[in-house]
Amino acid sequence: MGAILVRRLLSALPILLIVSLITFAMIHLIPGDPAIAIAGMSATPEQVANIRRDLGLDQPLPSQLWDWYANLLHGNLGRSLLLGQPVVQATMQRLPVTLALSAYALVLTLMLGLISGIVAALRQNSWIDQAAMVLAMIGISVPSFYLGLLMIILFAVDLRWLPTGGYVALTQDPLGWLATSTMPAIALALLLAGLLARITRSTMLEVLRQDYIRTARAKGLPERLVVMKHALANALIPITTVVGIIVSLLISGSVVVETLFSIPGIGQLLTQAVLNRDYPMVQGGLLITTALLVGVNILVDVCYALLDPRVRYDGA
Repeated sequence: MGAILVRRLLSALPILLIVSLITFAMIHLIPGDPAIAIAGMSATPEQVANIRRDLGLDQPLPSQLWDWYANLLHGNLGRSLLLGQPVVQATMQRLPVTLALSAYALVLTLMLGLISGIVAALRQNSWIDQAAMVLAMIGISVPSFYLGLLMIILFAVDLRWLPTGGYVALTQDPLGWLATSTMPAIALALLLAGLLARITRSTMLEVLRQDYIRTARAKGLPERLVVMKHALANALIPITTVVGIIVSLLISGSVVVETLFSIPGIGQLLTQAVLNRDYPMVQGGLLITTALLVGVNILVDVCYALLDPRVRYDGA
């Protein structure tokens, strides 16, 4: 297990370096001058030149890239041009909001996806199976931003059950957090719940056809025990990999949802940084987000090894 974890951590370093290089290159291709955005349209050329010199934007791109990697080795991701605070500090302030929203959406995804997929597999070719798969297909087909707009119109504008946007911290007011996070979490979860339901159904059907399931039923074991202990336990091995992908999609998908519902998370922070040409915030924020996603994938690999002993033996 330790060898597997060490290899995963070492393989994550090149990924982070490549992502930082791609981000650095792409951010400099965005039209516009961040110095003008900071100084304002009425600024004089001398003022703009001074800002460019202070930010190091007057240096050649290789020099800027070298400075970026040199600061990265010291744990310095720079200072946000828009917020005027260190990138790490600004990102860590928004990170709990995104993680709380993603965790809420993950719970909804697991509840809807696993339950509907298992029930559909146990009632194969019945009306329950067909209804579950139709709903799953609808969930996969509806974009999260469109679903969010529909929910705002219905539940916030017409019925006035929930607020149209904003965010209340969980530690400050749990009920307020639930009210402000429910629609964004559903918008994130519905698409992925449909995906998980279809994968769970196909995996469960494959497991239920195995000889050891027929043997367990022939011994007279209760159907509940056969499904939960024998079938679901083995089906969870490939499902775990899918759940890891779902967690990554939830975090990355928060960009659109947080902007739509005015939630002050990492997604909204990066959107504002891109629009304002905030170089350090975009580079540092994406690097931290990538590191978070890589950490999720490593955790999934560890869980996969715990569920399947063959992975531990092969990786030893």
